[in-house]
Amino acid sequence: MQSLANPLNKMIGIEYAASAAFCILQCIVLLIFIQKNNLYEKYGLCKPIVSARYFLYYVPLFILASSNLWNGIAIHYSLVETVCRIICMLSVGFLEEVIFRGLLFKAIARDNINSAMIISSVTFGIGHIINLFNGSGMNVVSNLCQIVFAVLVGFMLVTIFYRGGSLIPCILFHSAINTLGTFSNDLNLTTELQLLHLFILSAIPVTYTLILTERQI
Repeated sequence: MQSLANPLNKMIGIEYAASAAFCILQCIVLLIFIQKNNLYEKYGLCKPIVSARYFLYYVPLFILASSNLWNGIAIHYSLVETVCRIICMLSVGFLEEVIFRGLLFKAIARDNINSAMIISSVTFGIGHIINLFNGSGMNVVSNLCQIVFAVLVGFMLVTIFYRGGSLIPCILFHSAINTLGTFSNDLNLTTELQLLHLFILSAIPVTYTLILTERQI
């Protein structure tokens, strides 16, 4: 639906206008499904069952969420387009977490937890390959970096969900990192700097995931 929205955005003349509308519609449909079947707790739309102290007060998530602003802030869109993009990014954070960490992970976890973690994380990362074809303008190197980072973040988020029983921290983080990406200043980053940026960022979810996996609740 988001890819189909791109030509509509051009017809309307406001970038992300149709995308924002589609995102809101998808969120409403998903929430209706969850509410109708009373699936809030099953899919983690509830408070964590574990203290925030166990998760190191989510400090690594705050650090990662700010990463899009490390190279400075830039305004890429008009006011209306910025609002539409923010709506999209907030919605995508909710949609992707419920789909990949909620629906997909929970469905596979009934048979095998490890397989569920791997599949939900890898498919989440690979799914970002669509940015090569949806008119986003992303090049191959940037997209590969995005996919690798998304897979690692996927493992981190599914660990947080599995250990804490709540998707709320995952949704907030995902929405925040997406939204702050609206104001990222990455136009002057060379390929070498992109790879260095990826290496530094990748160390955070990998380390955080290992710490959470080893800690005893």
